[in-house]
Amino acid sequence: QAQLVESGGGLVQPGGSLRLSCAASGFTLDYYAIGWFRQAPGKEREGVSCISSSNGNTYDADSVKGRFSISRDDAKNTVYLQMNNLKPEDTAVYFCATTPMPCSSRLDEYDHWGQGTQVTVSS
Repeated sequence: QAQLVESGGGLVQPGGSLRLSCAASGFTLDYYAIGWFRQAPGKEREGVSCISSSNGNTYDADSVKGRFSISRDDAKNTVYLQMNNLKPEDTAVYFCATTPMPCSSRLDEYDHWGQGTQVTVSS
């Protein structure tokens, strides 16, 4: 059974760092682009970062550019999101998802989703 499991969330102070992991089981990530999304209370789910399957190109939302970095380790079937200089507005549930298409911000183009991991940035 195809499954994505996120981990690494938690409570961190402003300016701190976290590294989220997205581990796949039941299928291989090799041929998928992987996106990280987040959803804050009362807000729509939004794209944060994406990494392509073919050339490893990455795409980041303007709100996280220079602070977040997405990477993938296909040998471990895992994708990571390194989050630095975290801000209170980064507080949200973070999800990873796969798409067989190029990176996109369209949620309906992603076919597998994890259950999410909570990130809270607060002093």
